[in-house]
Amino acid sequence: MSDEGNLLVSIGARLAITRNELGLSQSALAAELGLSHRAYHSYERGTRAIPIEPLVEMNKKFDVDLSWILLGAKAARLEHDLSALKDFEIWLDRFIAERDLTIRAEKRGAIVERWYRSFIEGQEISSDEVRNWIDLVAD
Repeated sequence: MSDEGNLLVSIGARLAITRNELGLSQSALAAELGLSHRAYHSYERGTRAIPIEPLVEMNKKFDVDLSWILLGAKAARLEHDLSALKDFEIWLDRFIAERDLTIRAEKRGAIVERWYRSFIEGQEISSDEVRNWIDLVAD
């Protein structure tokens, strides 16, 4: 099988996994995406490449991670994202330690999660905003 054939089969397998996680039949998902059952079936089988439009619709309707469907990756910029997350956690821990604050692990985790979610959505969070979050959860 060619590299392109392998790629289509891999994408098709991830489409099938995603559809099953959504709890939909091929016909139901095809209808949600404005596709014929036959066309969608061929995408899952890996015999045809799925066009970009239905993928965008899957993302909009079901919050499907297109990086995972297309590449098998969790994030399009995984190394960049993890590096930014690491830098933020280092800053956060230093800030907490310098002020001799006590924050429960689950509250620290909530701050990190909120910051990271904003980061991957492209919303810049200022240091002042994070300081406000810390003030709200500090013991």
